[in-house]
Order: sequence, then C-alpha cells, then structure tokens
Amino acid sequence: MLDTQGIGMTSQRTRDRLITRLRENGITDERVLDVVRQTPRHLFMDEAIATRAYEDTALPIGYGQTISQPYIVARMTEALVQDAMPQRVLEIGTGSGYQTAVLARLIEQVYSVERIGALLSQARQRLATLQLTNIQFRLGDGYEGWTKHAPFDAILVTAAPEQLPEGLLRQLADGGKMVIPFGKNQEQRLTVITRKGDDFIHRPLDWVSFVPLVKGMD
Repeated sequence: MLDTQGIGMTSQRTRDRLITRLRENGITDERVLDVVRQTPRHLFMDEAIATRAYEDTALPIGYGQTISQPYIVARMTEALVQDAMPQRVLEIGTGSGYQTAVLARLIEQVYSVERIGALLSQARQRLATLQLTNIQFRLGDGYEGWTKHAPFDAILVTAAPEQLPEGLLRQLADGGKMVIPFGKNQEQRLTVITRKGDDFIHRPLDWVSFVPLVKGMD
C-alpha cells in the first residue's frame, strides 16, 4: 500500500523549499508551481530513496529509467500550457507516473504510453491511489503514439530520440504543440514544436540529458 501521508505530511517545508528553487531557476507559472507543490513525489519512487524525493534531481526507478528532476517536469509542463491550456495531451513515457500526475492535475484528459510493462503497472496503481481518473494508459511503442485518439492538442515526450519522430508529429493537431528533448548523446535540446498546417515551428529551450526513446517493447 502506498503511504499517502507519512513523508508527504511531514515534508511541507521541504516541498516549499523545492518550489523556491524552481522559482529561482525561472519557473513562473503559478498553476504549475501549485501542482508540483501538491504532488507527492515520494510516492513515485522506492522507499529506499524516498527521503530524497524533494531534491531537485533525477533519481533511478529501475529498468534503466529515471524519475525526472522536478525542474525539468515543471519546465516541460510550463512550456506545454503556455499561451493556452490544452484539453487532450499525449504523454510518451509514463515511467514512474510523476509527470503524468502533474499533467492530470492540470489537463482535462491525459493519454499516456509506456513500453515497460512493470513500470506501467506501478504507475497505474500510484495514480489510482491519488484518485486521478482522467488518464488512459497504453502499453506500447512510444514512437507509434496513440493513433486511435489522435489528433492531440499537445504531446509531451519524456525520453529523447536522436531525431524527431515523424509519426508523433502527424498526431499533433493543427495549432498544437509538442514538448520534446531530442538529439544525440550529450547534445539533447529540449524543444517546443508548434504545428501550423503542414509546417512545424521549432523553439529551442534548455540543453538537457534524458534517457533515450527506445523503439519496441520491453
């Protein structure tokens, strides 16, 4: 059973310090800061490292994957909701479920795809415990997205392909945006891509380091 009290109840000052650091690093959207403050990050990792949950750092979650640094989660979410709040968002890479939880507290409907069955099962349990019911899950190849529910107002990708996945771009609604890290090795760039008809406008953000977006299933 997940501890929804415990660490979460006694770490409010720790969470507030995290929000202060996010503000200092340039996160300004109060909606995003509020949701990050409210989301119990310690529930999305093993108890052995849960005491580090509110550090602004990425942490391992098994299977060669990580739970993203809170700054990156906030930065990507802020970029996604800037200008207009999307109603239907596709997330590629459910992972621990932490980014999914942040999105689900802001977005009307979240569709999340994960290629590692064990991670998806854990994430579903955690998100159900938090009573987040506006999420649909799919076990599948992230490169394929979720054509059944396309087009999406926005797409957020939590792993880095070397090149932009054309299949995902085609699932983006006209006027919609994708937030994605891509590039080779240490040259990944977090980028916002906005679709204008058949054109895709790129706005580069930070240099980042993500696990690779892998084709196929595990």
